This record gives sequence, C-alpha cells and structure tokens, in this order.
Amino acid sequence: MDLSVRYMGFHLPHPFMPGASPLVHDLDAVRRLEDAGASAIVMHSLFEEQIRAEQSAAQHLEGFKESYAEALTYFPGNEAFTLGPEEYIEHLGRVKQAVRIPVIASLNGVSLGGWLDYAKLMEEAGADGLELNEYSLPTDPRENCDTVEGRALLVLRALKDSVKIPVAVKLSPFYSSLSHFAHRLEESGADALVLFNRFYQPDINVETLDVERTLHLSDSSELLLRLRWLAILSGKIKPALAVSGGVHTSHDAIKAIMAGASAVQVVSAVLQKGPGVLKTMREETAAWLEKHEYDSLEQMKGSMNHARCPDPRGFERANYMQILQSWKV
Repeated sequence: MDLSVRYMGFHLPHPFMPGASPLVHDLDAVRRLEDAGASAIVMHSLFEEQIRAEQSAAQHLEGFKESYAEALTYFPGNEAFTLGPEEYIEHLGRVKQAVRIPVIASLNGVSLGGWLDYAKLMEEAGADGLELNEYSLPTDPRENCDTVEGRALLVLRALKDSVKIPVAVKLSPFYSSLSHFAHRLEESGADALVLFNRFYQPDINVETLDVERTLHLSDSSELLLRLRWLAILSGKIKPALAVSGGVHTSHDAIKAIMAGASAVQVVSAVLQKGPGVLKTMREETAAWLEKHEYDSLEQMKGSMNHARCPDPRGFERANYMQILQSWKV
C-alpha cells in the first residue's frame, strides 16, 4: 500500500513521525524512533527566553570579568533546560548524523530579535526543516488581534529571509479568525501549518496560594478540535497540514488524514507505549486502506474535509445546534 505523502517539501514514505518533545534528548532513543519507521524527526524546542537569558548573562558577565568571582552567581543559568542554546545546536548536529531521515529543528518564540539568528545556526548544523512554535497567550487588553497576528507574521518573514530550509508554523487554535490568519501565514511563506499547540493549564493551590504547573499527556478526545480545523483549512490553503495532539491509535490517524493532514505527529502515545507505536499505526493504517479498497493514502487524504464531506455543516454552527438538541433526558 502506498502511504507516501509530501510535507514541507519532503517526499516521505508515510505521515507518522514524533512531534517536538523530550523523545530526542538521547541519541539511542532517536535511533529507536528511526528503527520504528519514523518518517522524520522533530526536535524539541529551543526557546526565545532561553536564548535571550544566555545572551544577557554573557553580556553582563563580560562587564564583571575583572571583578570578584561572586559576580558569576548574579545571573541564573540554564538549569531549567536540558540543553542550552549552544548545546542544542551541537546535539542537533549529532541527531542529524545519527539518522538518515529528515530532521526538523524547532524554535519557540514570538518576537523579533537576535534569538532568530539561531535559525541559521540550525540550518548550518544540518536541520532539513524548521518548526516555528508560536506558543503565545496575549493578556494585554490593549493589544488587538492585528497586533498579535502581525507580530507572528514578522517573525515568520524574518525566518524565511534568513534560511533556505522549509519552515512550518505550529499554531494555537485561539485566533479570532484562524482561517484568515492561516491565509496570511501562507502569504508570508509558511511551508506547513501544525495544528495545534497544547496549552498547559495552570492550577491553583488553595493552601499555599501558588500557581502550580501541571502536565497531563493528551488523549484521543483532544483530536476533535484538530479534526475540525484540519477539515476547514484543507484544500483552502497551499501549506501542508500536520496534526499534533490527540493521535493515539491508527483510527485517530485515519480521521486526521481524512480531514486533510499530510503529517501525523505523535508524542504522548510514544511516551506511553514506546517508539513501536509508530510502526503499529503505520501497519494498521495500511491494512485499513486495503480493506476499504483505497489505492493509496493520498486518495483518502482530505476526503472528509469541509469541501468534500457529505455534510459540511457538521463542521459549522449547524453541528452546535444539532448537538444541543440531541440530548435525551
């Protein structure tokens, strides 16, 4: 069965790959992902704040180099991160040498600045592509949607001007008009869009009065939001679409591809079950396609998107009205 797809300009044998995560911290783990049949490797993110902190500390320490040793403790290090910016670049080079499949680096940030220079360093280290992770939660009520979107577009254009490798943009679902913004990202040069970021929700400890960080792995229920927007965007914009979040089974993957996904990024399922889940999904998808008499995965892709499904109202307001009236007391 032909499972091949095109994503970010790459011709891949199938759509299944690990998404950005700690899965790539260890080279042996990276090799196991390739052995399990991953079509590409997506690196974990290098953060804007991480780069800025290191640059700022270096500048300040330069001024204190003739002063007392305690000056070294004035500025926090990168203990919170597994790899510092320079170590990230070095590790990226080692990952690229360890595998034969495309390696996609990841930059996480939302503003213009010197941190964007690391995109070029990633390209020089061997990255075949770059994923711009637009993880941002605007909280200033004086900042309108044009400002928020405009900032993201400026960053994308700056990246496209600095590198020759393809750039994907990983989005949140919380834009005022996601379809319009996706079109603007296309105009600004995005080669692919990844749907979606998972916003990790803070909790409140009522005893200590602290805001607590919580981390919960995804489950299949999170796929539904992604299916809706994959279906709406599929066929309406040129950048390829990837699904990220909520894919735990081959049926999840099949739904995402039917909605229009060219790439299926899997993280939580790999963390829970190991790299072999990628092989299982691939084999089960091929068997499903053969059983349902498809000639290729490409024939199925987008068959249930907004433009091609039997009832497109299911992705729109009509679905909301019907669902509310379907509950039986």
